Amino acid sequence: MTYGTPSLTGMRFSKGHGTGNDFVLLADPEGVRGLSPEQVAGLCDRRRGIGGDGLIRAVPSRHLPEGTAVLEENPGAEWFMDYYNSDGSLSEMCGNGVRVFVHFLVTQGLVSLDAGQELAIGTRGGVKVVARTADGYRVDMGPWAFIHPQEATESGSDSLVEAAGLEVARPAVSITMGNPHTVVALANLEELAGTNLTTAPAVTPLPPHGTNVEFAVPAEPLVVDDVGHISMRVHERGVGETLSCGTGACAAAAATRFWAGAGAPNDWAVAVPGGVVGVRFFPGAGGREHVELSGPAVIVAEGVLA
Repeated sequence: MTYGTPSLTGMRFSKGHGTGNDFVLLADPEGVRGLSPEQVAGLCDRRRGIGGDGLIRAVPSRHLPEGTAVLEENPGAEWFMDYYNSDGSLSEMCGNGVRVFVHFLVTQGLVSLDAGQELAIGTRGGVKVVARTADGYRVDMGPWAFIHPQEATESGSDSLVEAAGLEVARPAVSITMGNPHTVVALANLEELAGTNLTTAPAVTPLPPHGTNVEFAVPAEPLVVDDVGHISMRVHERGVGETLSCGTGACAAAAATRFWAGAGAPNDWAVAVPGGVVGVRFFPGAGGREHVELSGPAVIVAEGVLA
């Protein structure tokens, strides 16, 4: 099978996932393997390719213009996560993807990282610091922010979302995690299961570069042992519904915590169709609140492109 140019023939690949959010992973230490949108879409095709929610190319930051800016921010960010959605479009960041990316670097022998150690990674959403844990990885995702702060803080929402299976448009709030998200609160798990995400929800107004849309249901009770609990489904722009979305889990926790008001916890467990990820809010540099995402990363297959 070929994917648009002979240059990919013979290239090794891995397949990995984080709570079901799956990726094709390619190592390009020399920075010579440029990818076209058609190649990415072909590799991510679940019937005619390898299959994945996205593709990640591991390339030294020095080989990319975006990587040069990353190295100015943090000279230790030697590796860049060149991330593509399954339709071939570029994306700024992926919280599950960056965990799988670091695990890929480790399993390929490109970096050494023991439990408790940290590694700076370059992304189009800025530098992300990833630490290895006993059972996975945790990532400082950086600060979160409202895309429309005035509307959000004044009324609790800044947009309306329409989706198949929901009788009326629902209020939502848009949050950036380095990439855009719009979070909708639903009443119960039955409503969550009945929402049809085979087509993209309509968001009004739509953020300038599109948005991922999360549908979240707070647990009852919301907080157990100082940990907040929510369930979530997501429609990712350029992909469709996925089993998990790390930045989306962070955005859904941030929105729910905002709606819950004073006294809401800093630690959250977010249940997605592919498993559970942890989200933690903590004071970051410059006085801005940061978000940490934790969860597993698994490599399930390796091969060679024909």
